[in-house]
Amino acid sequence: MTLPPKASVALASKPAETDPSELSPGDLICPAIDIFDQNAVNAALDAALDGVTDSREIRAATVTQLAAARKAGNAVIANAFAARPFDARQVVRSYSYLMDGIIDTVLSVATQRLHKLQTATEGERIAVIAVGGYGRAEMAPSSDVDLLFLTPYKITPWAESVIESMLYILWDLRLKVGHSSRTVKDCVRLGREDYTIRTALLEHRFLGGHEPLADELKTRLWNELFSSTASDFVEAKLAERDERHRKQGGQRYMLEPNVKEGKGGLRDLQSLFWIAKYVHGVDTTAALVDLGVFTADEFHDFENAENFLWAVRCHLHLITGRAMDQLTFDLQVEVAERLGYTDHDGRRAVEHFMQDYFRHATHVGDLTRIFLTALEASHVKSEPMLIGFFRRKKRAKPGYEIVQNRLGVADETTFFDDKLNILRIFEEALRTGTLLHPNAMRLISSHLELFDDELRNNKEAQRIFLDLMLKHGNPERSLRRMNELGVLAAFIPEFEPILAMMQFNVYHHYTVDEHTIQCISVLAQIEREELVEALPVASRILKKGVNRKILYVALLLHDIGKGRPEDHSLLGARIARKVAPRLGLKPDECETVEWLVRYHLLMSDVAQKRDISDPRTVREFAKVVKSKKRLDLLTVLTVCDIRGVGPGTWNNWKAQLLRTLYRETEDALENGLEDLNREARESEAKKALRDALPDWDKKALRVETGRHYGPYWQGLPTASHVIFAELLNNLASDEIHIDLKPDEDRDATRACFALEDHPGIFSRLAGALALVGANVVDARTYTSKDGYATAVFWIQDADGAPYEAGRLPRLRQMIEKTLAGEIIAREKLADRDKLGKRERGFQFPTTITFDNEGSEIYTIIEVDTRDRPGLLFDLTRVLADNNIYIASAMIATYGAQVVDSFYVKDMFGLKLHSKAKQDGLEKKLRAAVEQGAKRARS
Repeated sequence: MTLPPKASVALASKPAETDPSELSPGDLICPAIDIFDQNAVNAALDAALDGVTDSREIRAATVTQLAAARKAGNAVIANAFAARPFDARQVVRSYSYLMDGIIDTVLSVATQRLHKLQTATEGERIAVIAVGGYGRAEMAPSSDVDLLFLTPYKITPWAESVIESMLYILWDLRLKVGHSSRTVKDCVRLGREDYTIRTALLEHRFLGGHEPLADELKTRLWNELFSSTASDFVEAKLAERDERHRKQGGQRYMLEPNVKEGKGGLRDLQSLFWIAKYVHGVDTTAALVDLGVFTADEFHDFENAENFLWAVRCHLHLITGRAMDQLTFDLQVEVAERLGYTDHDGRRAVEHFMQDYFRHATHVGDLTRIFLTALEASHVKSEPMLIGFFRRKKRAKPGYEIVQNRLGVADETTFFDDKLNILRIFEEALRTGTLLHPNAMRLISSHLELFDDELRNNKEAQRIFLDLMLKHGNPERSLRRMNELGVLAAFIPEFEPILAMMQFNVYHHYTVDEHTIQCISVLAQIEREELVEALPVASRILKKGVNRKILYVALLLHDIGKGRPEDHSLLGARIARKVAPRLGLKPDECETVEWLVRYHLLMSDVAQKRDISDPRTVREFAKVVKSKKRLDLLTVLTVCDIRGVGPGTWNNWKAQLLRTLYRETEDALENGLEDLNREARESEAKKALRDALPDWDKKALRVETGRHYGPYWQGLPTASHVIFAELLNNLASDEIHIDLKPDEDRDATRACFALEDHPGIFSRLAGALALVGANVVDARTYTSKDGYATAVFWIQDADGAPYEAGRLPRLRQMIEKTLAGEIIAREKLADRDKLGKRERGFQFPTTITFDNEGSEIYTIIEVDTRDRPGLLFDLTRVLADNNIYIASAMIATYGAQVVDSFYVKDMFGLKLHSKAKQDGLEKKLRAAVEQGAKRARS
């Protein structure tokens, strides 16, 4: 529906007759007299000021009385809000009511006691006017107080004195006051020049003083400014909104959203209302229903979203005691608790709360699109350009029409006579390169009941849906719109539980449904050859050719089992077993999709948590994968899954691990698992070292190639073998040789150490690195036959990047001091091993496992727990104290969660087979984790 052009012009020519911002007791969360008792305040002031004539004493007494009244009023509102935590509309008006009483009292003191005029001239008039959010009578607990002091002509000395006295009292009350002093003429002139001022004036509200002055301002603003500048105002507000969204990250589903300024937040709703008021002269959003812009249901969504967002914002202010609008992870937990959310269905209260938050944010986006299209129909806003503007415009097929460069429905009454049209319209939008018209979106949303088993099992419906992903090159656009309109969940009901589902773990940047769409977007980018340089292996696999249908469906379903107590990979595989046939896949394709969903984390886990230089690791992985076809599909799916987590998650380190695992597994599958043996690798590594050191004496080379055991040759690349050869050459028993160099292939700094071996060396090195703030992402340590230790750590700085070259000398100096005993790591780390407040709300249960099958010669101890700076040092110290030799450690970090995997032997060089020994060691490791966590929280 669109507005008749004449209606908008007529309404814009004059202000509305009623002002909904006038506060009445029914608008408030508790009785008005409990919030601010004007009579009681006046009586107390009269008593306190009886006989007082000194201006400073008058001001001080006024501040004392009003501070007590404000404190009492705030407490009453906060208590009522705690009992009714979703009554946000009443709360924001209650805070405005309290402020109105304070302003009115301050104005009275200033004009009647401090600067009383016996006879006021025409120029000695003043009106105090609330503007901005306060003008709208919407105040959060810590909102600014925005005031306009309005005078008829230039400001007189009397008016200047009144304003100054009022401001001093308000400042003494510790209020953050935004103020301006202007004439009516100034307001019209400055409003024409500055859109921020114009917006503030749009929502002005008379508080006290000379009311005819306020009436004059309203009339002149509408007659001389608002009625003739609607188009300019709309474009300016939309440009401002786009810039605001860009600064906030550009995504509606950022996991720490700004409730006020973020996409889908309060400012979007306020911008919508400002434009509505400016263009249509309305004072309530409800009026847009009568004008045909919104349906009753859409207005209901507007009210619900606005109330929910205001509730969240007010609770944020009350929790922090300041104007805090960023919904950070720690505050999400507290807000969810205040709102009464509970843990259930395998998910935490905070996750249920944030799912509701993102669903409301989606509604805000839908409402904005609908409203802006109505403006285009009234020619107030410019139309959007076609997608692919420089391509020839395609005509819409019969049954569709392109209106305002958007795809609409020609005849709404007959369109759904064929139920398949509810899917066809998305295909037509992709074919024509147009966005859906909001009226068409409304139509779709109101006909979701058409989705039944008959439609879901219809072969043509299956074809259309798969073609949306496979045929047009940009599947994310149609999938995102289908998801927002409820079509995706209607066609695949199993998708509904993950809509707007938050994953409270820092690692994932998006909700589960948005992550799924991001993954599919990455796959489409690889297919469009946009990521050849960044993702050479995945690009090569897709160019050779795979079953794209399997890959897209597997990505669509890979996280569909999330949010329930069961392992989401197992549950997802069972769901895929039902959904894949319903999407028209053949039995063998369904089986592969189910397998991919079941094992979609396997390749990532093996690459990041296991030593892939160990032949058994690759052999066991190859046994699960079984075929080159599955390896190719799993590799591409894994890459898309990691990149779809969010910006910065994919890096060269992960890329290198996955490429190595892919190459080794591909070789094993093609040439046989028996080719993976230690002896062959050792011989190749020694030959490579000899070739890399052509200038070395043959005898020295024989010493170097003979001093190391097999795992050393199998676990490190030739470049590291060369470095250790140089470090060990002429190394005295009391020396430590260190080599620090950036490893660009792995996005890390490689730290190599050579020194005389002794118990606990790994732990000492880990402590030294922790002290300098280095994050260890991988580590290997080996003992030579002649008693030396060679250890290599790959480390990153606090930002997850290699250390800059200029920082390496200081890094080396700190490490040397720690290893020399000048700094005791255990003592220093106690001060640094603290969790920030933002991270304290995350909960990760500690899991410790012992695996004697994953390696031929080592026991693998895996510790899955919450990350913190001194964790690796604590764990390795326990192992050292129990005479456990650490051969290598893999550190996989997922936001606030970490999985540390250690390849170990006991003091006799044997695996840890004894259950009693495992249980005892687990108890000590768990105690170290818990003690460190307690220290971090203190």
